[in-house]
Amino acid sequence: MFAVNFNKTAMPIFSGKAALMTFLKSIKNKNTSIGFVPTMGALHQGHLSLMQQSLNENQKTVVSIFVNPTQFNNPEDLKKYPRTLESDTKKIEALNPDIIIYAPTVEDIYEENVSSESFDFDGLENQMEGKFRPGHFDGVGTIVKRLFEIVQPNNAYFGEKDFQQLQIVKKMTQKNNLPVNIIGCPIHREENGLAMSSRNERLSPEQRSEASVIYKTLKNAELLFQNKSATEVTEWVNEVFNNHPTFELEYFQIAEEDSLLPCIEKSKDKNYRAFIAVFVNNIRLIDTISLK
Repeated sequence: MFAVNFNKTAMPIFSGKAALMTFLKSIKNKNTSIGFVPTMGALHQGHLSLMQQSLNENQKTVVSIFVNPTQFNNPEDLKKYPRTLESDTKKIEALNPDIIIYAPTVEDIYEENVSSESFDFDGLENQMEGKFRPGHFDGVGTIVKRLFEIVQPNNAYFGEKDFQQLQIVKKMTQKNNLPVNIIGCPIHREENGLAMSSRNERLSPEQRSEASVIYKTLKNAELLFQNKSATEVTEWVNEVFNNHPTFELEYFQIAEEDSLLPCIEKSKDKNYRAFIAVFVNNIRLIDTISLK
């Protein structure tokens, strides 16, 4: 029933969806709330904070660890994505040994058809990440929908660092009438402000230190946006990164939180957010900040 158990404990770890679904059915009743945290592994404090919130709000918590091939546009990025299942398992056990882990194979999820479904996210998929990573959100929608069908959670937890993804998942859940409450959770940051990400592990110590410029730039953009237009703030951000040859700015955009459409003219009735994607030695980092 269980996969290899690295820690030699009773911690439930599943590699097959059939066994997991049977187990969840055996422990669930009408009063049991199941929280779910989908991850691609290489866990950091941000992931653990999502798990802690799920533990606080549900009777049972399931965590998936699966590097989903259909959401990678760059085969090299998929190949290099860190896979650290043994250490991930130890981190989860240290947090709470009652957490249920689902660490499937590609075959268990996709069987013989490793491809994405096609989704209509009402245009949310065409902005920012969608422009630079064609098909990415079809891959995200495919894996999240399948995981929801397997785990059947009451609540699912996603970090706001991937804010566009969060909005996409909410839209997918709504349009497919899935009975899952989607909860966005705050970004966890390193001491220098860099948003925690599994990709940070690929940065050298020097690059990790220098990457603090990303959050500093977002914070300054937040201040500028109080008195400047979105265009003026964007021009300033471009200038900042033109003066930082270590970094390659892929995009900076100020957008409406609900529609993700670019801000053309500020309105007091709308909430805005700044989004950024930066390359550091071919390692892609993203971040976002609410613009009050």
